[in-house]
Amino acid sequence: MRRITQLAVAATALASLLLTGCSDDGGDRDADGKVTLRFQSLAWQKESVDANKELVDEWNAAHPDVRVEYVQGSWDSVHDQLLTSFEGGEAPDIIHDASDDLADFAYGGYLTDLRDLLPARLRSDIPQRSWDTTTFGEGVYGVPFLQEPRVLIANAKILKESGVRIPTSEKPWSWPEFRRITKKLSEGSGDGRKFGVAWPLKDPVSATLNLGVSAGGQLFHRDADGKAEVRFTEGDAVVPGTVHDQVNTDKSASAATLGMGGSDTLPGFFGGKYAMVPLGFSYRQQIAQQAPEGFEWKVLPAPAGAEGPAQGVSPQTLSIAEDSPYKKEAMEFIDFFLQPANMARLAKGDWMLPTGTGALKDPALRAEKDGWATGAALAQHLVSAPAQSVRGYPEWKDKVATPAYQEYYSGAIDADELEKRLVEDGNLVLARYQR
Repeated sequence: MRRITQLAVAATALASLLLTGCSDDGGDRDADGKVTLRFQSLAWQKESVDANKELVDEWNAAHPDVRVEYVQGSWDSVHDQLLTSFEGGEAPDIIHDASDDLADFAYGGYLTDLRDLLPARLRSDIPQRSWDTTTFGEGVYGVPFLQEPRVLIANAKILKESGVRIPTSEKPWSWPEFRRITKKLSEGSGDGRKFGVAWPLKDPVSATLNLGVSAGGQLFHRDADGKAEVRFTEGDAVVPGTVHDQVNTDKSASAATLGMGGSDTLPGFFGGKYAMVPLGFSYRQQIAQQAPEGFEWKVLPAPAGAEGPAQGVSPQTLSIAEDSPYKKEAMEFIDFFLQPANMARLAKGDWMLPTGTGALKDPALRAEKDGWATGAALAQHLVSAPAQSVRGYPEWKDKVATPAYQEYYSGAIDADELEKRLVEDGNLVLARYQR
């Protein structure tokens, strides 16, 4: 009976292969021998969505035997949606995400190690510091292609009238200088007070850690066994200490904006209530579209510390599902999608910076208008975000770091209590993921 059953199973499998055909790497093809790849994109702004769809259409026109199907995803739900699709065996072949969301998927075996698939052109075009953001253990699990530094968006009129030194990419403000200048730019009292800066810190962790890289902050370190642990050093205290003192001591930063998102601060910024707002680079699009007529704004580099203008970033990425039967074809599409001219189109559509050195040469990305040149000058200083490869980071961020930073910035706890929570409570969380 066992022999008969085995023969029946083998016959059924053979019949299935004969009916459907087979790809070179073992995946089923369509009845006509054509491959269909599902590409889930998280583009959401019209310019960005248009650029993504146009590139998909261009690929399909030139590759009739390997069709790409565009699938719209959402940044708001991508982690849970991907986890469900991975576990259900229905993940898209090509996955758009961010590098700080990849660690658990990479270690969990859901993503393809791309090292043997990456074309030499693509490998050499993107600097190693960007590849570091998608490297987990020995493997590379995503292609980083768009990145977003934080910059200072300033009211040009207020800055000019104040007479303060205007920072440049070659000579940014130091963190102490930034604090002094925001104090100088503040005036008035009560409801009519004008602030030198508004910190929108509804999500305080990534802003604090990534800007802290400039001061030598790292927070996460590896012990001799390679396990991650939290250590709070002098460099880790610079950025949170500056924000805390601006809000609670100097009164140069508005306490009311600490719970806001970036967009929430723009009405006050346009109204002259805040001289500057630290924001992600892509916010320039919103400002260009919404600023009142005649409003003059300027993009300035973020303050620099002991490590110069270095900043942590978590680039947008393209990955390939481990379960995809068409890994070779998927990588061929990614290589096309991220050709220098195409990567530049995607960057302009999202108002972000490309990681590729070829795309960065596009003159439009180096123009003074709308601060593109300031961002381009920062590109060489962007490195992997401190928590990039730390398992358990999402829980540490949500349960430990976010409430601790929020309470510290509001003045509810002091620096010693902040350090205690981040380190002691934080390491208890990380330990559960590294047993």
